[in-house]
Amino acid sequence: MADYDFDFFVIGAGSGGTRASRIAAGHGARVGVAEERYLGGTCVNVGCVPKKLFVYASHFAEDFEDAEGFGWTVGERSHAWKKLIENKNTEIVRLNGIYERLIKGAGATLYDKRATLRDAHTIELRDPGQPNGPAEVVTADKILVAVGGWPVVPEFMGSEHVITSNEAFYLEDLPKRIVIVGGGYIAVEFAGIFAGLGSKVTQLYRSDLFLRGFDIDVRMVVAEEMVKKGVDLRFNSNVECVTKQADGSLLVDLDDAETIEADLVMYATGRAPKIDGLGLEAAGIETGANGAIKVDDHWHTSVENIFAIGDVTDRIQLTPIAIAEGHALADRLFNPSGRNVGYEYIPTAVFSQPPVGTVGYTEDEARAKFGAVDIYRSTFRPMKHTLSGREERTMMKMIVDRASDRVVGLHMVGLDAGEITQGFAVAMKAGATKADFDATIGIHPTAAEEFVTMREPVPEPEQAQAAE
Repeated sequence: MADYDFDFFVIGAGSGGTRASRIAAGHGARVGVAEERYLGGTCVNVGCVPKKLFVYASHFAEDFEDAEGFGWTVGERSHAWKKLIENKNTEIVRLNGIYERLIKGAGATLYDKRATLRDAHTIELRDPGQPNGPAEVVTADKILVAVGGWPVVPEFMGSEHVITSNEAFYLEDLPKRIVIVGGGYIAVEFAGIFAGLGSKVTQLYRSDLFLRGFDIDVRMVVAEEMVKKGVDLRFNSNVECVTKQADGSLLVDLDDAETIEADLVMYATGRAPKIDGLGLEAAGIETGANGAIKVDDHWHTSVENIFAIGDVTDRIQLTPIAIAEGHALADRLFNPSGRNVGYEYIPTAVFSQPPVGTVGYTEDEARAKFGAVDIYRSTFRPMKHTLSGREERTMMKMIVDRASDRVVGLHMVGLDAGEITQGFAVAMKAGATKADFDATIGIHPTAAEEFVTMREPVPEPEQAQAAE
């Protein structure tokens, strides 16, 4: 066996890479980690964590309004955007420090360097600010690529004037008028954030309905509720060009000949694996058409000793998936435990306003896979809003495989949807049936109890209509 500097070298110290390095080091492997940008990756720095903090901040406006119905008098109020950014930055720095301690505390060697593969066992490490500068060279028996993804903005006239979600976390000022382009969860979440903080928000999406891939009822209800909250939703609409005016504002020309004036345009139209400059070709690693690294069921790339996990593989772009993959891979390589990652019944939340929680199959997917299914659906006004007076609705939906009685899909739009769905995801992963749900006592009064008190399925004609 060749004498390598490391048994395992991890490129990327995001959630997945950090977990893999810690577990491998804990098993006694000599581990090296390279991170050129910021510890914790997208989730900690420009993703899940700061976004959720922004969601909290944006929801206070409604909370203040709702308080009156419960007898509270809330006086004059204003929001200091710069204070939010400052406090958010402080929290991110704290988390960066935790990630550093986790990696080094496990015994791994951390390099604040950009890593490039020279070949299947050799890594060049350079100062991120000097991409052509001198390189430190290290070798490793096994290598993991866990560099994640990066927002992509399509080329069009004026595209240099737009920002992505990355820049949205560091804006100097809150825009009074913002156009958000995209129909995925990132666009939907930021539309709610900026609207809640007082911006005039226009969201554009090129197709009939956003949140493609989610259950149809979820998609329709979220759209209805966002419109109630003042977001100007425009489907089947796209940008032709963006022009910067003398005063710094932007003119957004749409493909229907309409023009919108805005202070900021944000694109959330997709992310791509961050593979530029990694040296994948030099190492012989195969990628797909979109640049994603091709891997098998155990995260092997086309090179026997090199592996890839997380968003760079473009499988399921969720932080907990990357963490689970990193843990399972490290176990497999250095202390086989039989741990694996199941990609079925993965719970997901969208921190829209109101939020979404979902696990399992959509109605369309369930019909395609199982054939005959029963649909249970309930839409109601949350108890909180009987006094607040807010016209917000909660939607809860359950999909049952008629042959086995197993609950194969569960979807919710409403307060605490993510928190509620997590618990039901455990039951569904364990194979819970509708009879199990029916036999479970509900916690009263909660919204969650609705999932264990649904007795009558939606009539077949209504199911068919909803599926269309």
